[in-house]
Amino acid sequence: MLKIVAGGLDDPRVVRLLGIHLTTARSQTAPDSAHALDLAGLKTPDITFWSAWESDDLAGVGALKRLSASHGEVKSMHTAQAVRRRGVGAAMLRHIIAAARDRGMGKLRLETGSWPFFRPAVALYKRHGFVECPPFGDYTLDPNSIFLTRDV
Repeated sequence: MLKIVAGGLDDPRVVRLLGIHLTTARSQTAPDSAHALDLAGLKTPDITFWSAWESDDLAGVGALKRLSASHGEVKSMHTAQAVRRRGVGAAMLRHIIAAARDRGMGKLRLETGSWPFFRPAVALYKRHGFVECPPFGDYTLDPNSIFLTRDV
């Protein structure tokens, strides 16, 4: 059974998985197009971070960044390799969508890579109602990025 809990950024297992996420994301896209947050970036007051656990095993992570009172951004979604294709990412995404709704956000957005490595993530987001949109916030038009949005 999967349990999603707030926090975990001080747990060495979470730090290790986030290191894998950061290294992988940055290695799979152009240097100036990688927007994955490091540990310090996830500890800012505008971000809520969650970790997903199966018993004592870390299964995945995800975060919600408040862009404004009515808009949020999905950040740092990553599923541990050992449990991929078992619904962890979908459960985390549903959790983030529900949290955004509970916080009065009407829209969620995200940026992910356009390279083949990111296709499963794009498919996951689209299955959950996200559609492509123009860049938002500080992002600029970039052929290495795909921008997605959905109403909450």
